[in-house]
Amino acid sequence: MSVVPADVLPGSALAVEEPVACAAELAPRARLWPSLAAVYRAQLSRARVARIPLLFVATFQSVGIMILMRGVVDDGAEAQAVVAGSSVLVVAFVALNLLAQYFGQLRASGGLDHYATLPVPPAAVVLGAAGAYASFTVPGTVVTALFGCVLFGLPMAHLWVLMAVIPLAGAALAGLGAALGLLAPRPELATLLGQLGMSAALLLGVLPADRMPEVVRFTRDLLPSTYGVEAFARTFGPHPDWAFVLGDLAVCGVVGVVSLAVATWAYRRAAVR
Repeated sequence: MSVVPADVLPGSALAVEEPVACAAELAPRARLWPSLAAVYRAQLSRARVARIPLLFVATFQSVGIMILMRGVVDDGAEAQAVVAGSSVLVVAFVALNLLAQYFGQLRASGGLDHYATLPVPPAAVVLGAAGAYASFTVPGTVVTALFGCVLFGLPMAHLWVLMAVIPLAGAALAGLGAALGLLAPRPELATLLGQLGMSAALLLGVLPADRMPEVVRFTRDLLPSTYGVEAFARTFGPHPDWAFVLGDLAVCGVVGVVSLAVATWAYRRAAVR
């Protein structure tokens, strides 16, 4: 009886080891801009039907405020403040209030787990949702500004500045709304914070600053939408000071970058819990 070494038997566990195949490499992580575009389109199509009635409410609310203020404020700087504040209020209603509610509900329902499994950067999720919600504010803001100019007899020559006010103020308010929704421990608290933020934009943005106490003016300067209101209101004058307009828009842009960065950090923090 011959003895055969076990390491030469076919199929043996001790057979001669062959080189182990290299593990398959994972696909590269999706880039920011294509991911951002995909999230933006998905959010836009998802919220198109649901948000249109709310956009109508936001526009109707701002128009109603201007009608009420027509018999209270005088013409001139006060009328400019009311029209500019009411126009930016549409942005605050959607970008701050609704976005805080959306991310609060998304966190509570476990919807963040879905985005966490996708190979997209966290910034793409936050920016895509913020951009989609801010896009809904464009028609309402333009309609409100046109109606306000007709109601108060203000010039319309520089309404094109809304092309800068809407995205910059929208970015600042959307970042703030997303951060509030992601950091709030409960969706009810996220809704409350969003409502309080919109109320602050209403009271501190629409009412003329000259009639406010000094402490309230300081609080007004801390609100991101204030600088969008100031930039838009300055364009109603016969000779706008474009340096101040650009300065206010620059502040909106800086606040927007900071608030969106905070919202991205809050998204990472909420997604890993």
